[in-house]
Amino acid sequence: MEKNLKSHWETVYETKSPQEVSWTQEIPQISLDFIQSFQLNKDARIIDIGGGDSLLVDHLLDLGFTDLSVLDISAYAIERAKVRLGERASLVQWIVSDINEFEPEITYDLWHDRAAFHFLTAPSDISRYAHLAVNHARNLVIGTFSTDGPLKCSGLEITQYNEVSLGDLFREEGFECIETKREDHQTPFGTSQNFVFASFRK
Repeated sequence: MEKNLKSHWETVYETKSPQEVSWTQEIPQISLDFIQSFQLNKDARIIDIGGGDSLLVDHLLDLGFTDLSVLDISAYAIERAKVRLGERASLVQWIVSDINEFEPEITYDLWHDRAAFHFLTAPSDISRYAHLAVNHARNLVIGTFSTDGPLKCSGLEITQYNEVSLGDLFREEGFECIETKREDHQTPFGTSQNFVFASFRK
């Protein structure tokens, strides 16, 4: 299954431009606001899970953060981000991995995930992810499709969350929920998708 999933995402990133996928954001403002709310030092270790060729890393570099990692299952997405960043790509650690197979060797000061987590639908995968986050992150920002959002994305089933279910899931793992927020994300092709975001700390 993992190989099929990787193949799926490689095909998506090989065949579609940023303007042809729903998740593209020129300015990921809500993510930036949540990240900055932690008032981290500029050398804080930050990882973007499922970051693909998201522009979040560009904005974090612009803000002066110096220890950034981006993880994605698609090597093509990572390569696209590197090309876009040019020389600045060398300032980022790039990790090509399925989140289900990711085994971090360090603890991150901030773990950010906008729209990768909701692709986990098996209870065992969701539980493993939550364990991984609590064991390898001090602070957490998660954004997922809400119960008012889509039921599928890129042809794949997703898991919807609301403020309570998202908060309870990570609270059970030892995180304290700080804040939740909804966002109506406007896709490049004019549709709206409702997301729920939550920030957590140990």
